[in-house]
Amino acid sequence: MVEFGKKLKERQIQEWQGYYINYKLMKKKVKQYANQIETGALERRYVLKDFSRMLDNQIEKIVLFMLEQQGVLASRIAVLNEQQYALQEEPDISKISELRESYRAVGQDLLKLLYFVEMNAIGLRKILKKFDKRFGYRFTDYYVKTRANHPYSQLQQVFKHVGFGAVVGAISRNLADLQDRQGSYLSIYDQPALPLQDPVVDTIKSAVDRLTHSTNFLNFLGQHALIMHEELPSPVEEHVDEERYHFMSLILNLANTFLYMVNTYIIVPTADDYSMSLGAAPTVCGIVIGAMAVAQIFSSVYFSAWSNKSYFRPLVFSSIILCVGNLMYALAFDLNSIWILLMGRIFCGLGSARAVNRRYISDCVPLKIRMQASAGFVSASALGMACGPALAGLLQTKFTIYNITFNQDTLPGWVMSVFWLMYLVWLWISFREPAREAEDSPVQQESSVEQDKLEKGLVEPLLLTSTENEQDDEDVSEEAPEESRRPANSFADAYRLLTPSVKVQLLIYFMLKYAMEILLSESSVVTTHYFGWTTSSVSIFLFCLGLTVLPVNIAVGSYLSNMYEDRQILLLSEIVVFLGILFSFNLFVPYSVPQYVGSGLIMFVAAEVLEGVNLSLLSRVMSSRLSRGTYNGGLLSTEAGTLARVVADATITLAGFLGESQLLNITLLPSLVICIGSIVATCCTYNSLY
Repeated sequence: MVEFGKKLKERQIQEWQGYYINYKLMKKKVKQYANQIETGALERRYVLKDFSRMLDNQIEKIVLFMLEQQGVLASRIAVLNEQQYALQEEPDISKISELRESYRAVGQDLLKLLYFVEMNAIGLRKILKKFDKRFGYRFTDYYVKTRANHPYSQLQQVFKHVGFGAVVGAISRNLADLQDRQGSYLSIYDQPALPLQDPVVDTIKSAVDRLTHSTNFLNFLGQHALIMHEELPSPVEEHVDEERYHFMSLILNLANTFLYMVNTYIIVPTADDYSMSLGAAPTVCGIVIGAMAVAQIFSSVYFSAWSNKSYFRPLVFSSIILCVGNLMYALAFDLNSIWILLMGRIFCGLGSARAVNRRYISDCVPLKIRMQASAGFVSASALGMACGPALAGLLQTKFTIYNITFNQDTLPGWVMSVFWLMYLVWLWISFREPAREAEDSPVQQESSVEQDKLEKGLVEPLLLTSTENEQDDEDVSEEAPEESRRPANSFADAYRLLTPSVKVQLLIYFMLKYAMEILLSESSVVTTHYFGWTTSSVSIFLFCLGLTVLPVNIAVGSYLSNMYEDRQILLLSEIVVFLGILFSFNLFVPYSVPQYVGSGLIMFVAAEVLEGVNLSLLSRVMSSRLSRGTYNGGLLSTEAGTLARVVADATITLAGFLGESQLLNITLLPSLVICIGSIVATCCTYNSLY
């Protein structure tokens, strides 16, 4: 792997080399500080002051050059505007075409300038992070706070693309105007049916979004999948290996995700009735629902490892296991065995191929559509979550064929086994195994630009030990041991790469999944006990909750994330989840439907907002060594969420021994405690989440 400084130099625009951040010099300076502090030649205060001055000079160099180039672009646009005004009096098709190309040329130069600023922004983040990791001091927190909030901030010029919006607007407006005017003089056969946005403008807007970290709905939703991307941008469109990408194979992976989520939640409205029909308590539904999650803890690991060698075989195995598991679930009624019921759900969990689905998108989908594919992965999950209970509500019938019972309890198993069989046939016919690279690089590409916000907490003494310094996995040199540059090869190895910020984000993910699982899994028992709801009523309630997922993410991804910082939304969402849990307690008699539905909706929606922002932040602060390999960031988040579901379902079953009247309050109490803990942890690491 080429170290970051060399990668930065390779991707520099040659004629602008002197205006880039001198990353190599600053890295050497950090090393000198460390050596001088060890010998007692420097004091901490001098180091902070000197390094701040150096950063200020570097940023000023970048900003002044950026402003100079913006002025050049503005002057060129002004000249082109004068030519356009002249063409209004004497229209000329050839000159209009030439003028459009001239505007596009300005757009291409603006794109180069955006890449210039973006690469410098990456360099600044990385050198700040290196300083913090080397000295164990939250210098980045101090530097960003003092510089970014100052009325004459030059740092904001780098990170907030000040002035670029006007140039982008001028180019896009004039190109659109010329396109409309040119259409007036062309034959109707030459006029396209629908006017299209000029490609150069689309590319510029994408570059601006990356630079500011403001995000549209697709990007926001795609981050839920924790599929990380190339860190350094390139001003030239790089060749993408299309041989590894197959559209139908991608659709099959998304279909697998959708069906698995349907399979997970289709039994929720009827699990308590099914348990009672087999002679168990209704709260045993917690074990029935959670058995799938228990098995998924193990299946996620071996499916993630299996995907290193193949995608087709794991998906075939998953389909067969899920088909068998659903058959066992359905036959448990006539065999009158709660153990077969549980084994069926365990088999379903052993067939969880979500790690394969995520890995396929990461490895085999071209970069230009990877974010859309990631958003499709999350959307398929959300749609499956809503469709599962809805489908259960439609299966309200009872009949017998050859002494085999088909009713609301068994039909979910029968229906899903048929679906998985159909999926297996479709998979066998249409899936194409992507070509494997001859030899995988020992060090994978580093993750997305946003990942570079990794922060260490305040630790004393100022200088870390040399052993700790060796653990710095970011920007390792070519002489570093190969093991220090490889992806994590075990959970223990992955855990050692988790910083306090990452641990807090995983705790938040655990909390929200725990709270959501408590709400969903016990909904049938609670609503039957307090309100006498039927299976259809529970299905409608859960279906409505599931339908909120995409609208909520649209609102957050399109609006809130552009108005507020992610960490602000994160903390506010945690507080709202806390309030939703608090209002759910049965403190007043009688317990009313509006209280349960209202508090449940508040908690669920806030948890959905929290999940999106949480995973967005997690993708930024997670180590690059966790972007690939078996024990990657996606697997860690999946395991955290799955473990939360297991613990929640076990809590429901254990609380059931105290009676259904106590179930609600007892299960909500751990949710409340964990939520308070996550809020406190967020406040402690708040300044590192930017």
